[in-house]
Amino acid sequence: MRNVGWIIGLAAGAFVALLLSAFGQDSLFRIHMGLVTAVLALGAVILMRLPQVARVPAGVIESNKQGYFDDPIRIGSVLIVFWGAVGMLVGVIIALQLAFPDLNFGPWLNFGRLRPLHTSGVIFAFGGTALITTSFYVVQRTSRARLLSDGLAWFVFWGYQLSLFMAASGYLLGITQGKEYAEPEWYTDLWLTIVWVAYLILFLGTIIKRKEPHIYVANWFYLAMIVTVALLHVVNNISMPVSFLGSKSYSLFSGVQDALTQWWYGHNAVGFFLTAGFLGMMYYFMPKQAERPVYSYRLSIIHFWALIFLYIWAGPHHLHYTALPDWAQTLGMVFSIMLWMPSWGGMINGLMTLRGAWDKMRTDPIIRMMVIAVAFYGMSTFEGPVMSIKSVNGLSHYTDWTIGHVHSGALGWVGMISFAAVYFMVPRLWGRRQLYSLRMVNWHFWLATIGIVIYAAVMWVSGITQGLMWREYDSQGFLVYSFAESVAALHPYYVARALGGALYLSGVIVMAVNIWLTIAGKVRSERPLVAPATVQPAE
Repeated sequence: MRNVGWIIGLAAGAFVALLLSAFGQDSLFRIHMGLVTAVLALGAVILMRLPQVARVPAGVIESNKQGYFDDPIRIGSVLIVFWGAVGMLVGVIIALQLAFPDLNFGPWLNFGRLRPLHTSGVIFAFGGTALITTSFYVVQRTSRARLLSDGLAWFVFWGYQLSLFMAASGYLLGITQGKEYAEPEWYTDLWLTIVWVAYLILFLGTIIKRKEPHIYVANWFYLAMIVTVALLHVVNNISMPVSFLGSKSYSLFSGVQDALTQWWYGHNAVGFFLTAGFLGMMYYFMPKQAERPVYSYRLSIIHFWALIFLYIWAGPHHLHYTALPDWAQTLGMVFSIMLWMPSWGGMINGLMTLRGAWDKMRTDPIIRMMVIAVAFYGMSTFEGPVMSIKSVNGLSHYTDWTIGHVHSGALGWVGMISFAAVYFMVPRLWGRRQLYSLRMVNWHFWLATIGIVIYAAVMWVSGITQGLMWREYDSQGFLVYSFAESVAALHPYYVARALGGALYLSGVIVMAVNIWLTIAGKVRSERPLVAPATVQPAE
């Protein structure tokens, strides 16, 4: 029987989870461990029922070891699209719940539980799976070396997916720490820490055994993401469980120290998970798709070190006008403004990589996706420093302007560069000559771009409207508008936001069909995106 070790491991894990469920101290913990038991047991059954394959001679196995290990990358490419569709669908649902509150169905499907499901689904399920999958692809090809260990690669890949299931099911059950981007409780955090350390060993070990003497810059960005996220995750989630057989824990930190630790984590989750890792994606896939070298390798190194040094200090700008000491708020603001320079250095480097290949923008919608992703990266990394300035922050913070800013980065930058990477990888991973349809990629591009523009624009207007209404005073010093009046004024913007999100989701669905048919080996007969120029006879 194949996969005996994995079957035994999954069965043992299911047994341990069953014991935890049986002896749990609270009902939520027991239910949660019961769900984990079911998932692990199902995994063991699936492995046992996998078809047997003929035994391959040792020499052939050894020769195959010299190639790249792409099996988890293939599954990951499919899961990127799946998690993208799920995350965006939940986003559309909660946007509609804000516009039409009657769509809240409690307790499991109300806004309070679906909202962290959406943020974690897009950031960690869609974005995290994209990072792990593409880092496996990139590190092997830029190092000319197979991943350090096939077994460790499978453990990292499926272990991360298990952590996503534990987090998502916990949100719906109401198991949460109440920390932005860090909602999972202590036992889920502990499991993710184990998986993430294994990821670091796998990635670093592959670089160490490389056959290419130079470490390509994309690997520096991926490695910085892995190391820094490990540090952020561990420190921010240090907590004491009420019981080691219970779902509730309390943070080691309290008061303003807890707030500062949380936003040191929160902003650097954006800085390293959603920026540095996806810059690694940009530095590999953009030159490959454009068939041009990186515009300036020296600029990419400057970009890397400046970004790594400056980003880690920017978190306090989330705590303007709070109990945090004023000097710490100012420090966060100053470093946030300084971040604009290296960020735009990276944007310029990405766009200038197309020097001499701008004609591809007319014929290659994948290049268009990459360009619009880099453009949104530049816009978001300009808007962020502006919003960190105290006087601007006094208007923008706690309003929908921040929501618009986050989504222009998440959907415009993270989403588009991830979609482009999948479009690049899938034909090569399955040995296909081309994608099923370039015109469907073009439809995806326009649906996503229009959706983002609608979403961000209405959230900017909505946020500024909120900020102005909240601080409008009359001649006697009383607030002119009640909070309920400000909510009523935002209704049309919330409906428009749901429309923008629905357009973006429809683009992901078009992509899913395109990828599925590409994997199936089908090619659509279609006219080229740009008709060839007709030669006019000379007069």
